[in-house]
Amino acid sequence: MEKMPKWADVVLIPLISLLLATILSALVILAIGEDPVAAVNLMVTGALGSTYGWGYTLYYATNFIFTGLAVSVAFHARLFNIGGEGQAMLGGLGVAMVCLYVPWPHWSIALLAASAGAMLFGAAWAAIPAYLQAKRGSHIVITTIMFNFIAAAFLNYMLVNVMRPQGSQDPATARFPEAVHLPTFQSMFSTAENVMFRGAPANISFFVAILACLVVWALIWRTRLGYEIRAYGHSETGAVYAGISPVRITIVTMLISGALAGMMAINNVMGEAERLVLNSTEGAGFIGIAVALMGRSHPFGVFLAAILFGFLYQGGAELALWTSIPRELIVVIQALVILFTGALDNMVRMPLEKLFLMLRRGSA
Repeated sequence: MEKMPKWADVVLIPLISLLLATILSALVILAIGEDPVAAVNLMVTGALGSTYGWGYTLYYATNFIFTGLAVSVAFHARLFNIGGEGQAMLGGLGVAMVCLYVPWPHWSIALLAASAGAMLFGAAWAAIPAYLQAKRGSHIVITTIMFNFIAAAFLNYMLVNVMRPQGSQDPATARFPEAVHLPTFQSMFSTAENVMFRGAPANISFFVAILACLVVWALIWRTRLGYEIRAYGHSETGAVYAGISPVRITIVTMLISGALAGMMAINNVMGEAERLVLNSTEGAGFIGIAVALMGRSHPFGVFLAAILFGFLYQGGAELALWTSIPRELIVVIQALVILFTGALDNMVRMPLEKLFLMLRRGSA
């Protein structure tokens, strides 16, 4: 018998953890001499109070959905893919090659090809640590995090020595052709009388991210492969006894995870920058770990957690712009959210389990 209802595990625990992180963040803001209520109001107004704010919030959330899904898929097989950052970098390289070196007649066809390129490059970068884990016993955490640094160095070499336009001093590719520019929310939802999302980078890849959530849900809970992934994650010995190959599951799961991380590039490389630049990922691969933890590795939870972190990013930028609160404080708030939803999960979970157990006994 479960110690608590499923809804409590998925909804109540993250909400309480978020509330605790919010209270502690308010105390930190108060300690530096600022008004926490005014700070929260400014964050909400800046991130959610206009279509411009929503455009940035959803742009950041799109990145976090892809990286959160990548980490979540690996979590289901009890694999800690901490290499989403490097896989997203290489996904950007795949997008840039597709967009720069192939003449596309329309953005829709280019989007399909760029998505395939992003998934291929991201999966390829995850394949090596997956092989080392499955065949050589190398720990996936160590290899994936080291591959982040290798990816950064490799991307730097490609942008400086191979893909940089002649005469340019900027370590970046040329701007992608007009035909492959993705529709932005401004062009999609504005009318002649009302311009919405003016200047915001949110684009059609947000809906691709939602589609990815649905695909991952169907994969994990409605396919045989998803069942094998979850079975392996719950008990490796039980999975082996049932005829499930650990080598196959490890490699396939990491390929899917890397492909999802690479997909982030269609938003920030193809959709926003419209060229490949250094540090285009901006730490989204690591934020994906927090998103997966807070979302309980469920696509719907990942979606909600990504919106929350998108709100924190955009709201934090507004705080840094209009108050004396340093931008680094937002990193502290994000760290507190990660701390309470991840490392201190049992601090909330255990009292709730006891409470629900008492209520069940009382009703019995």
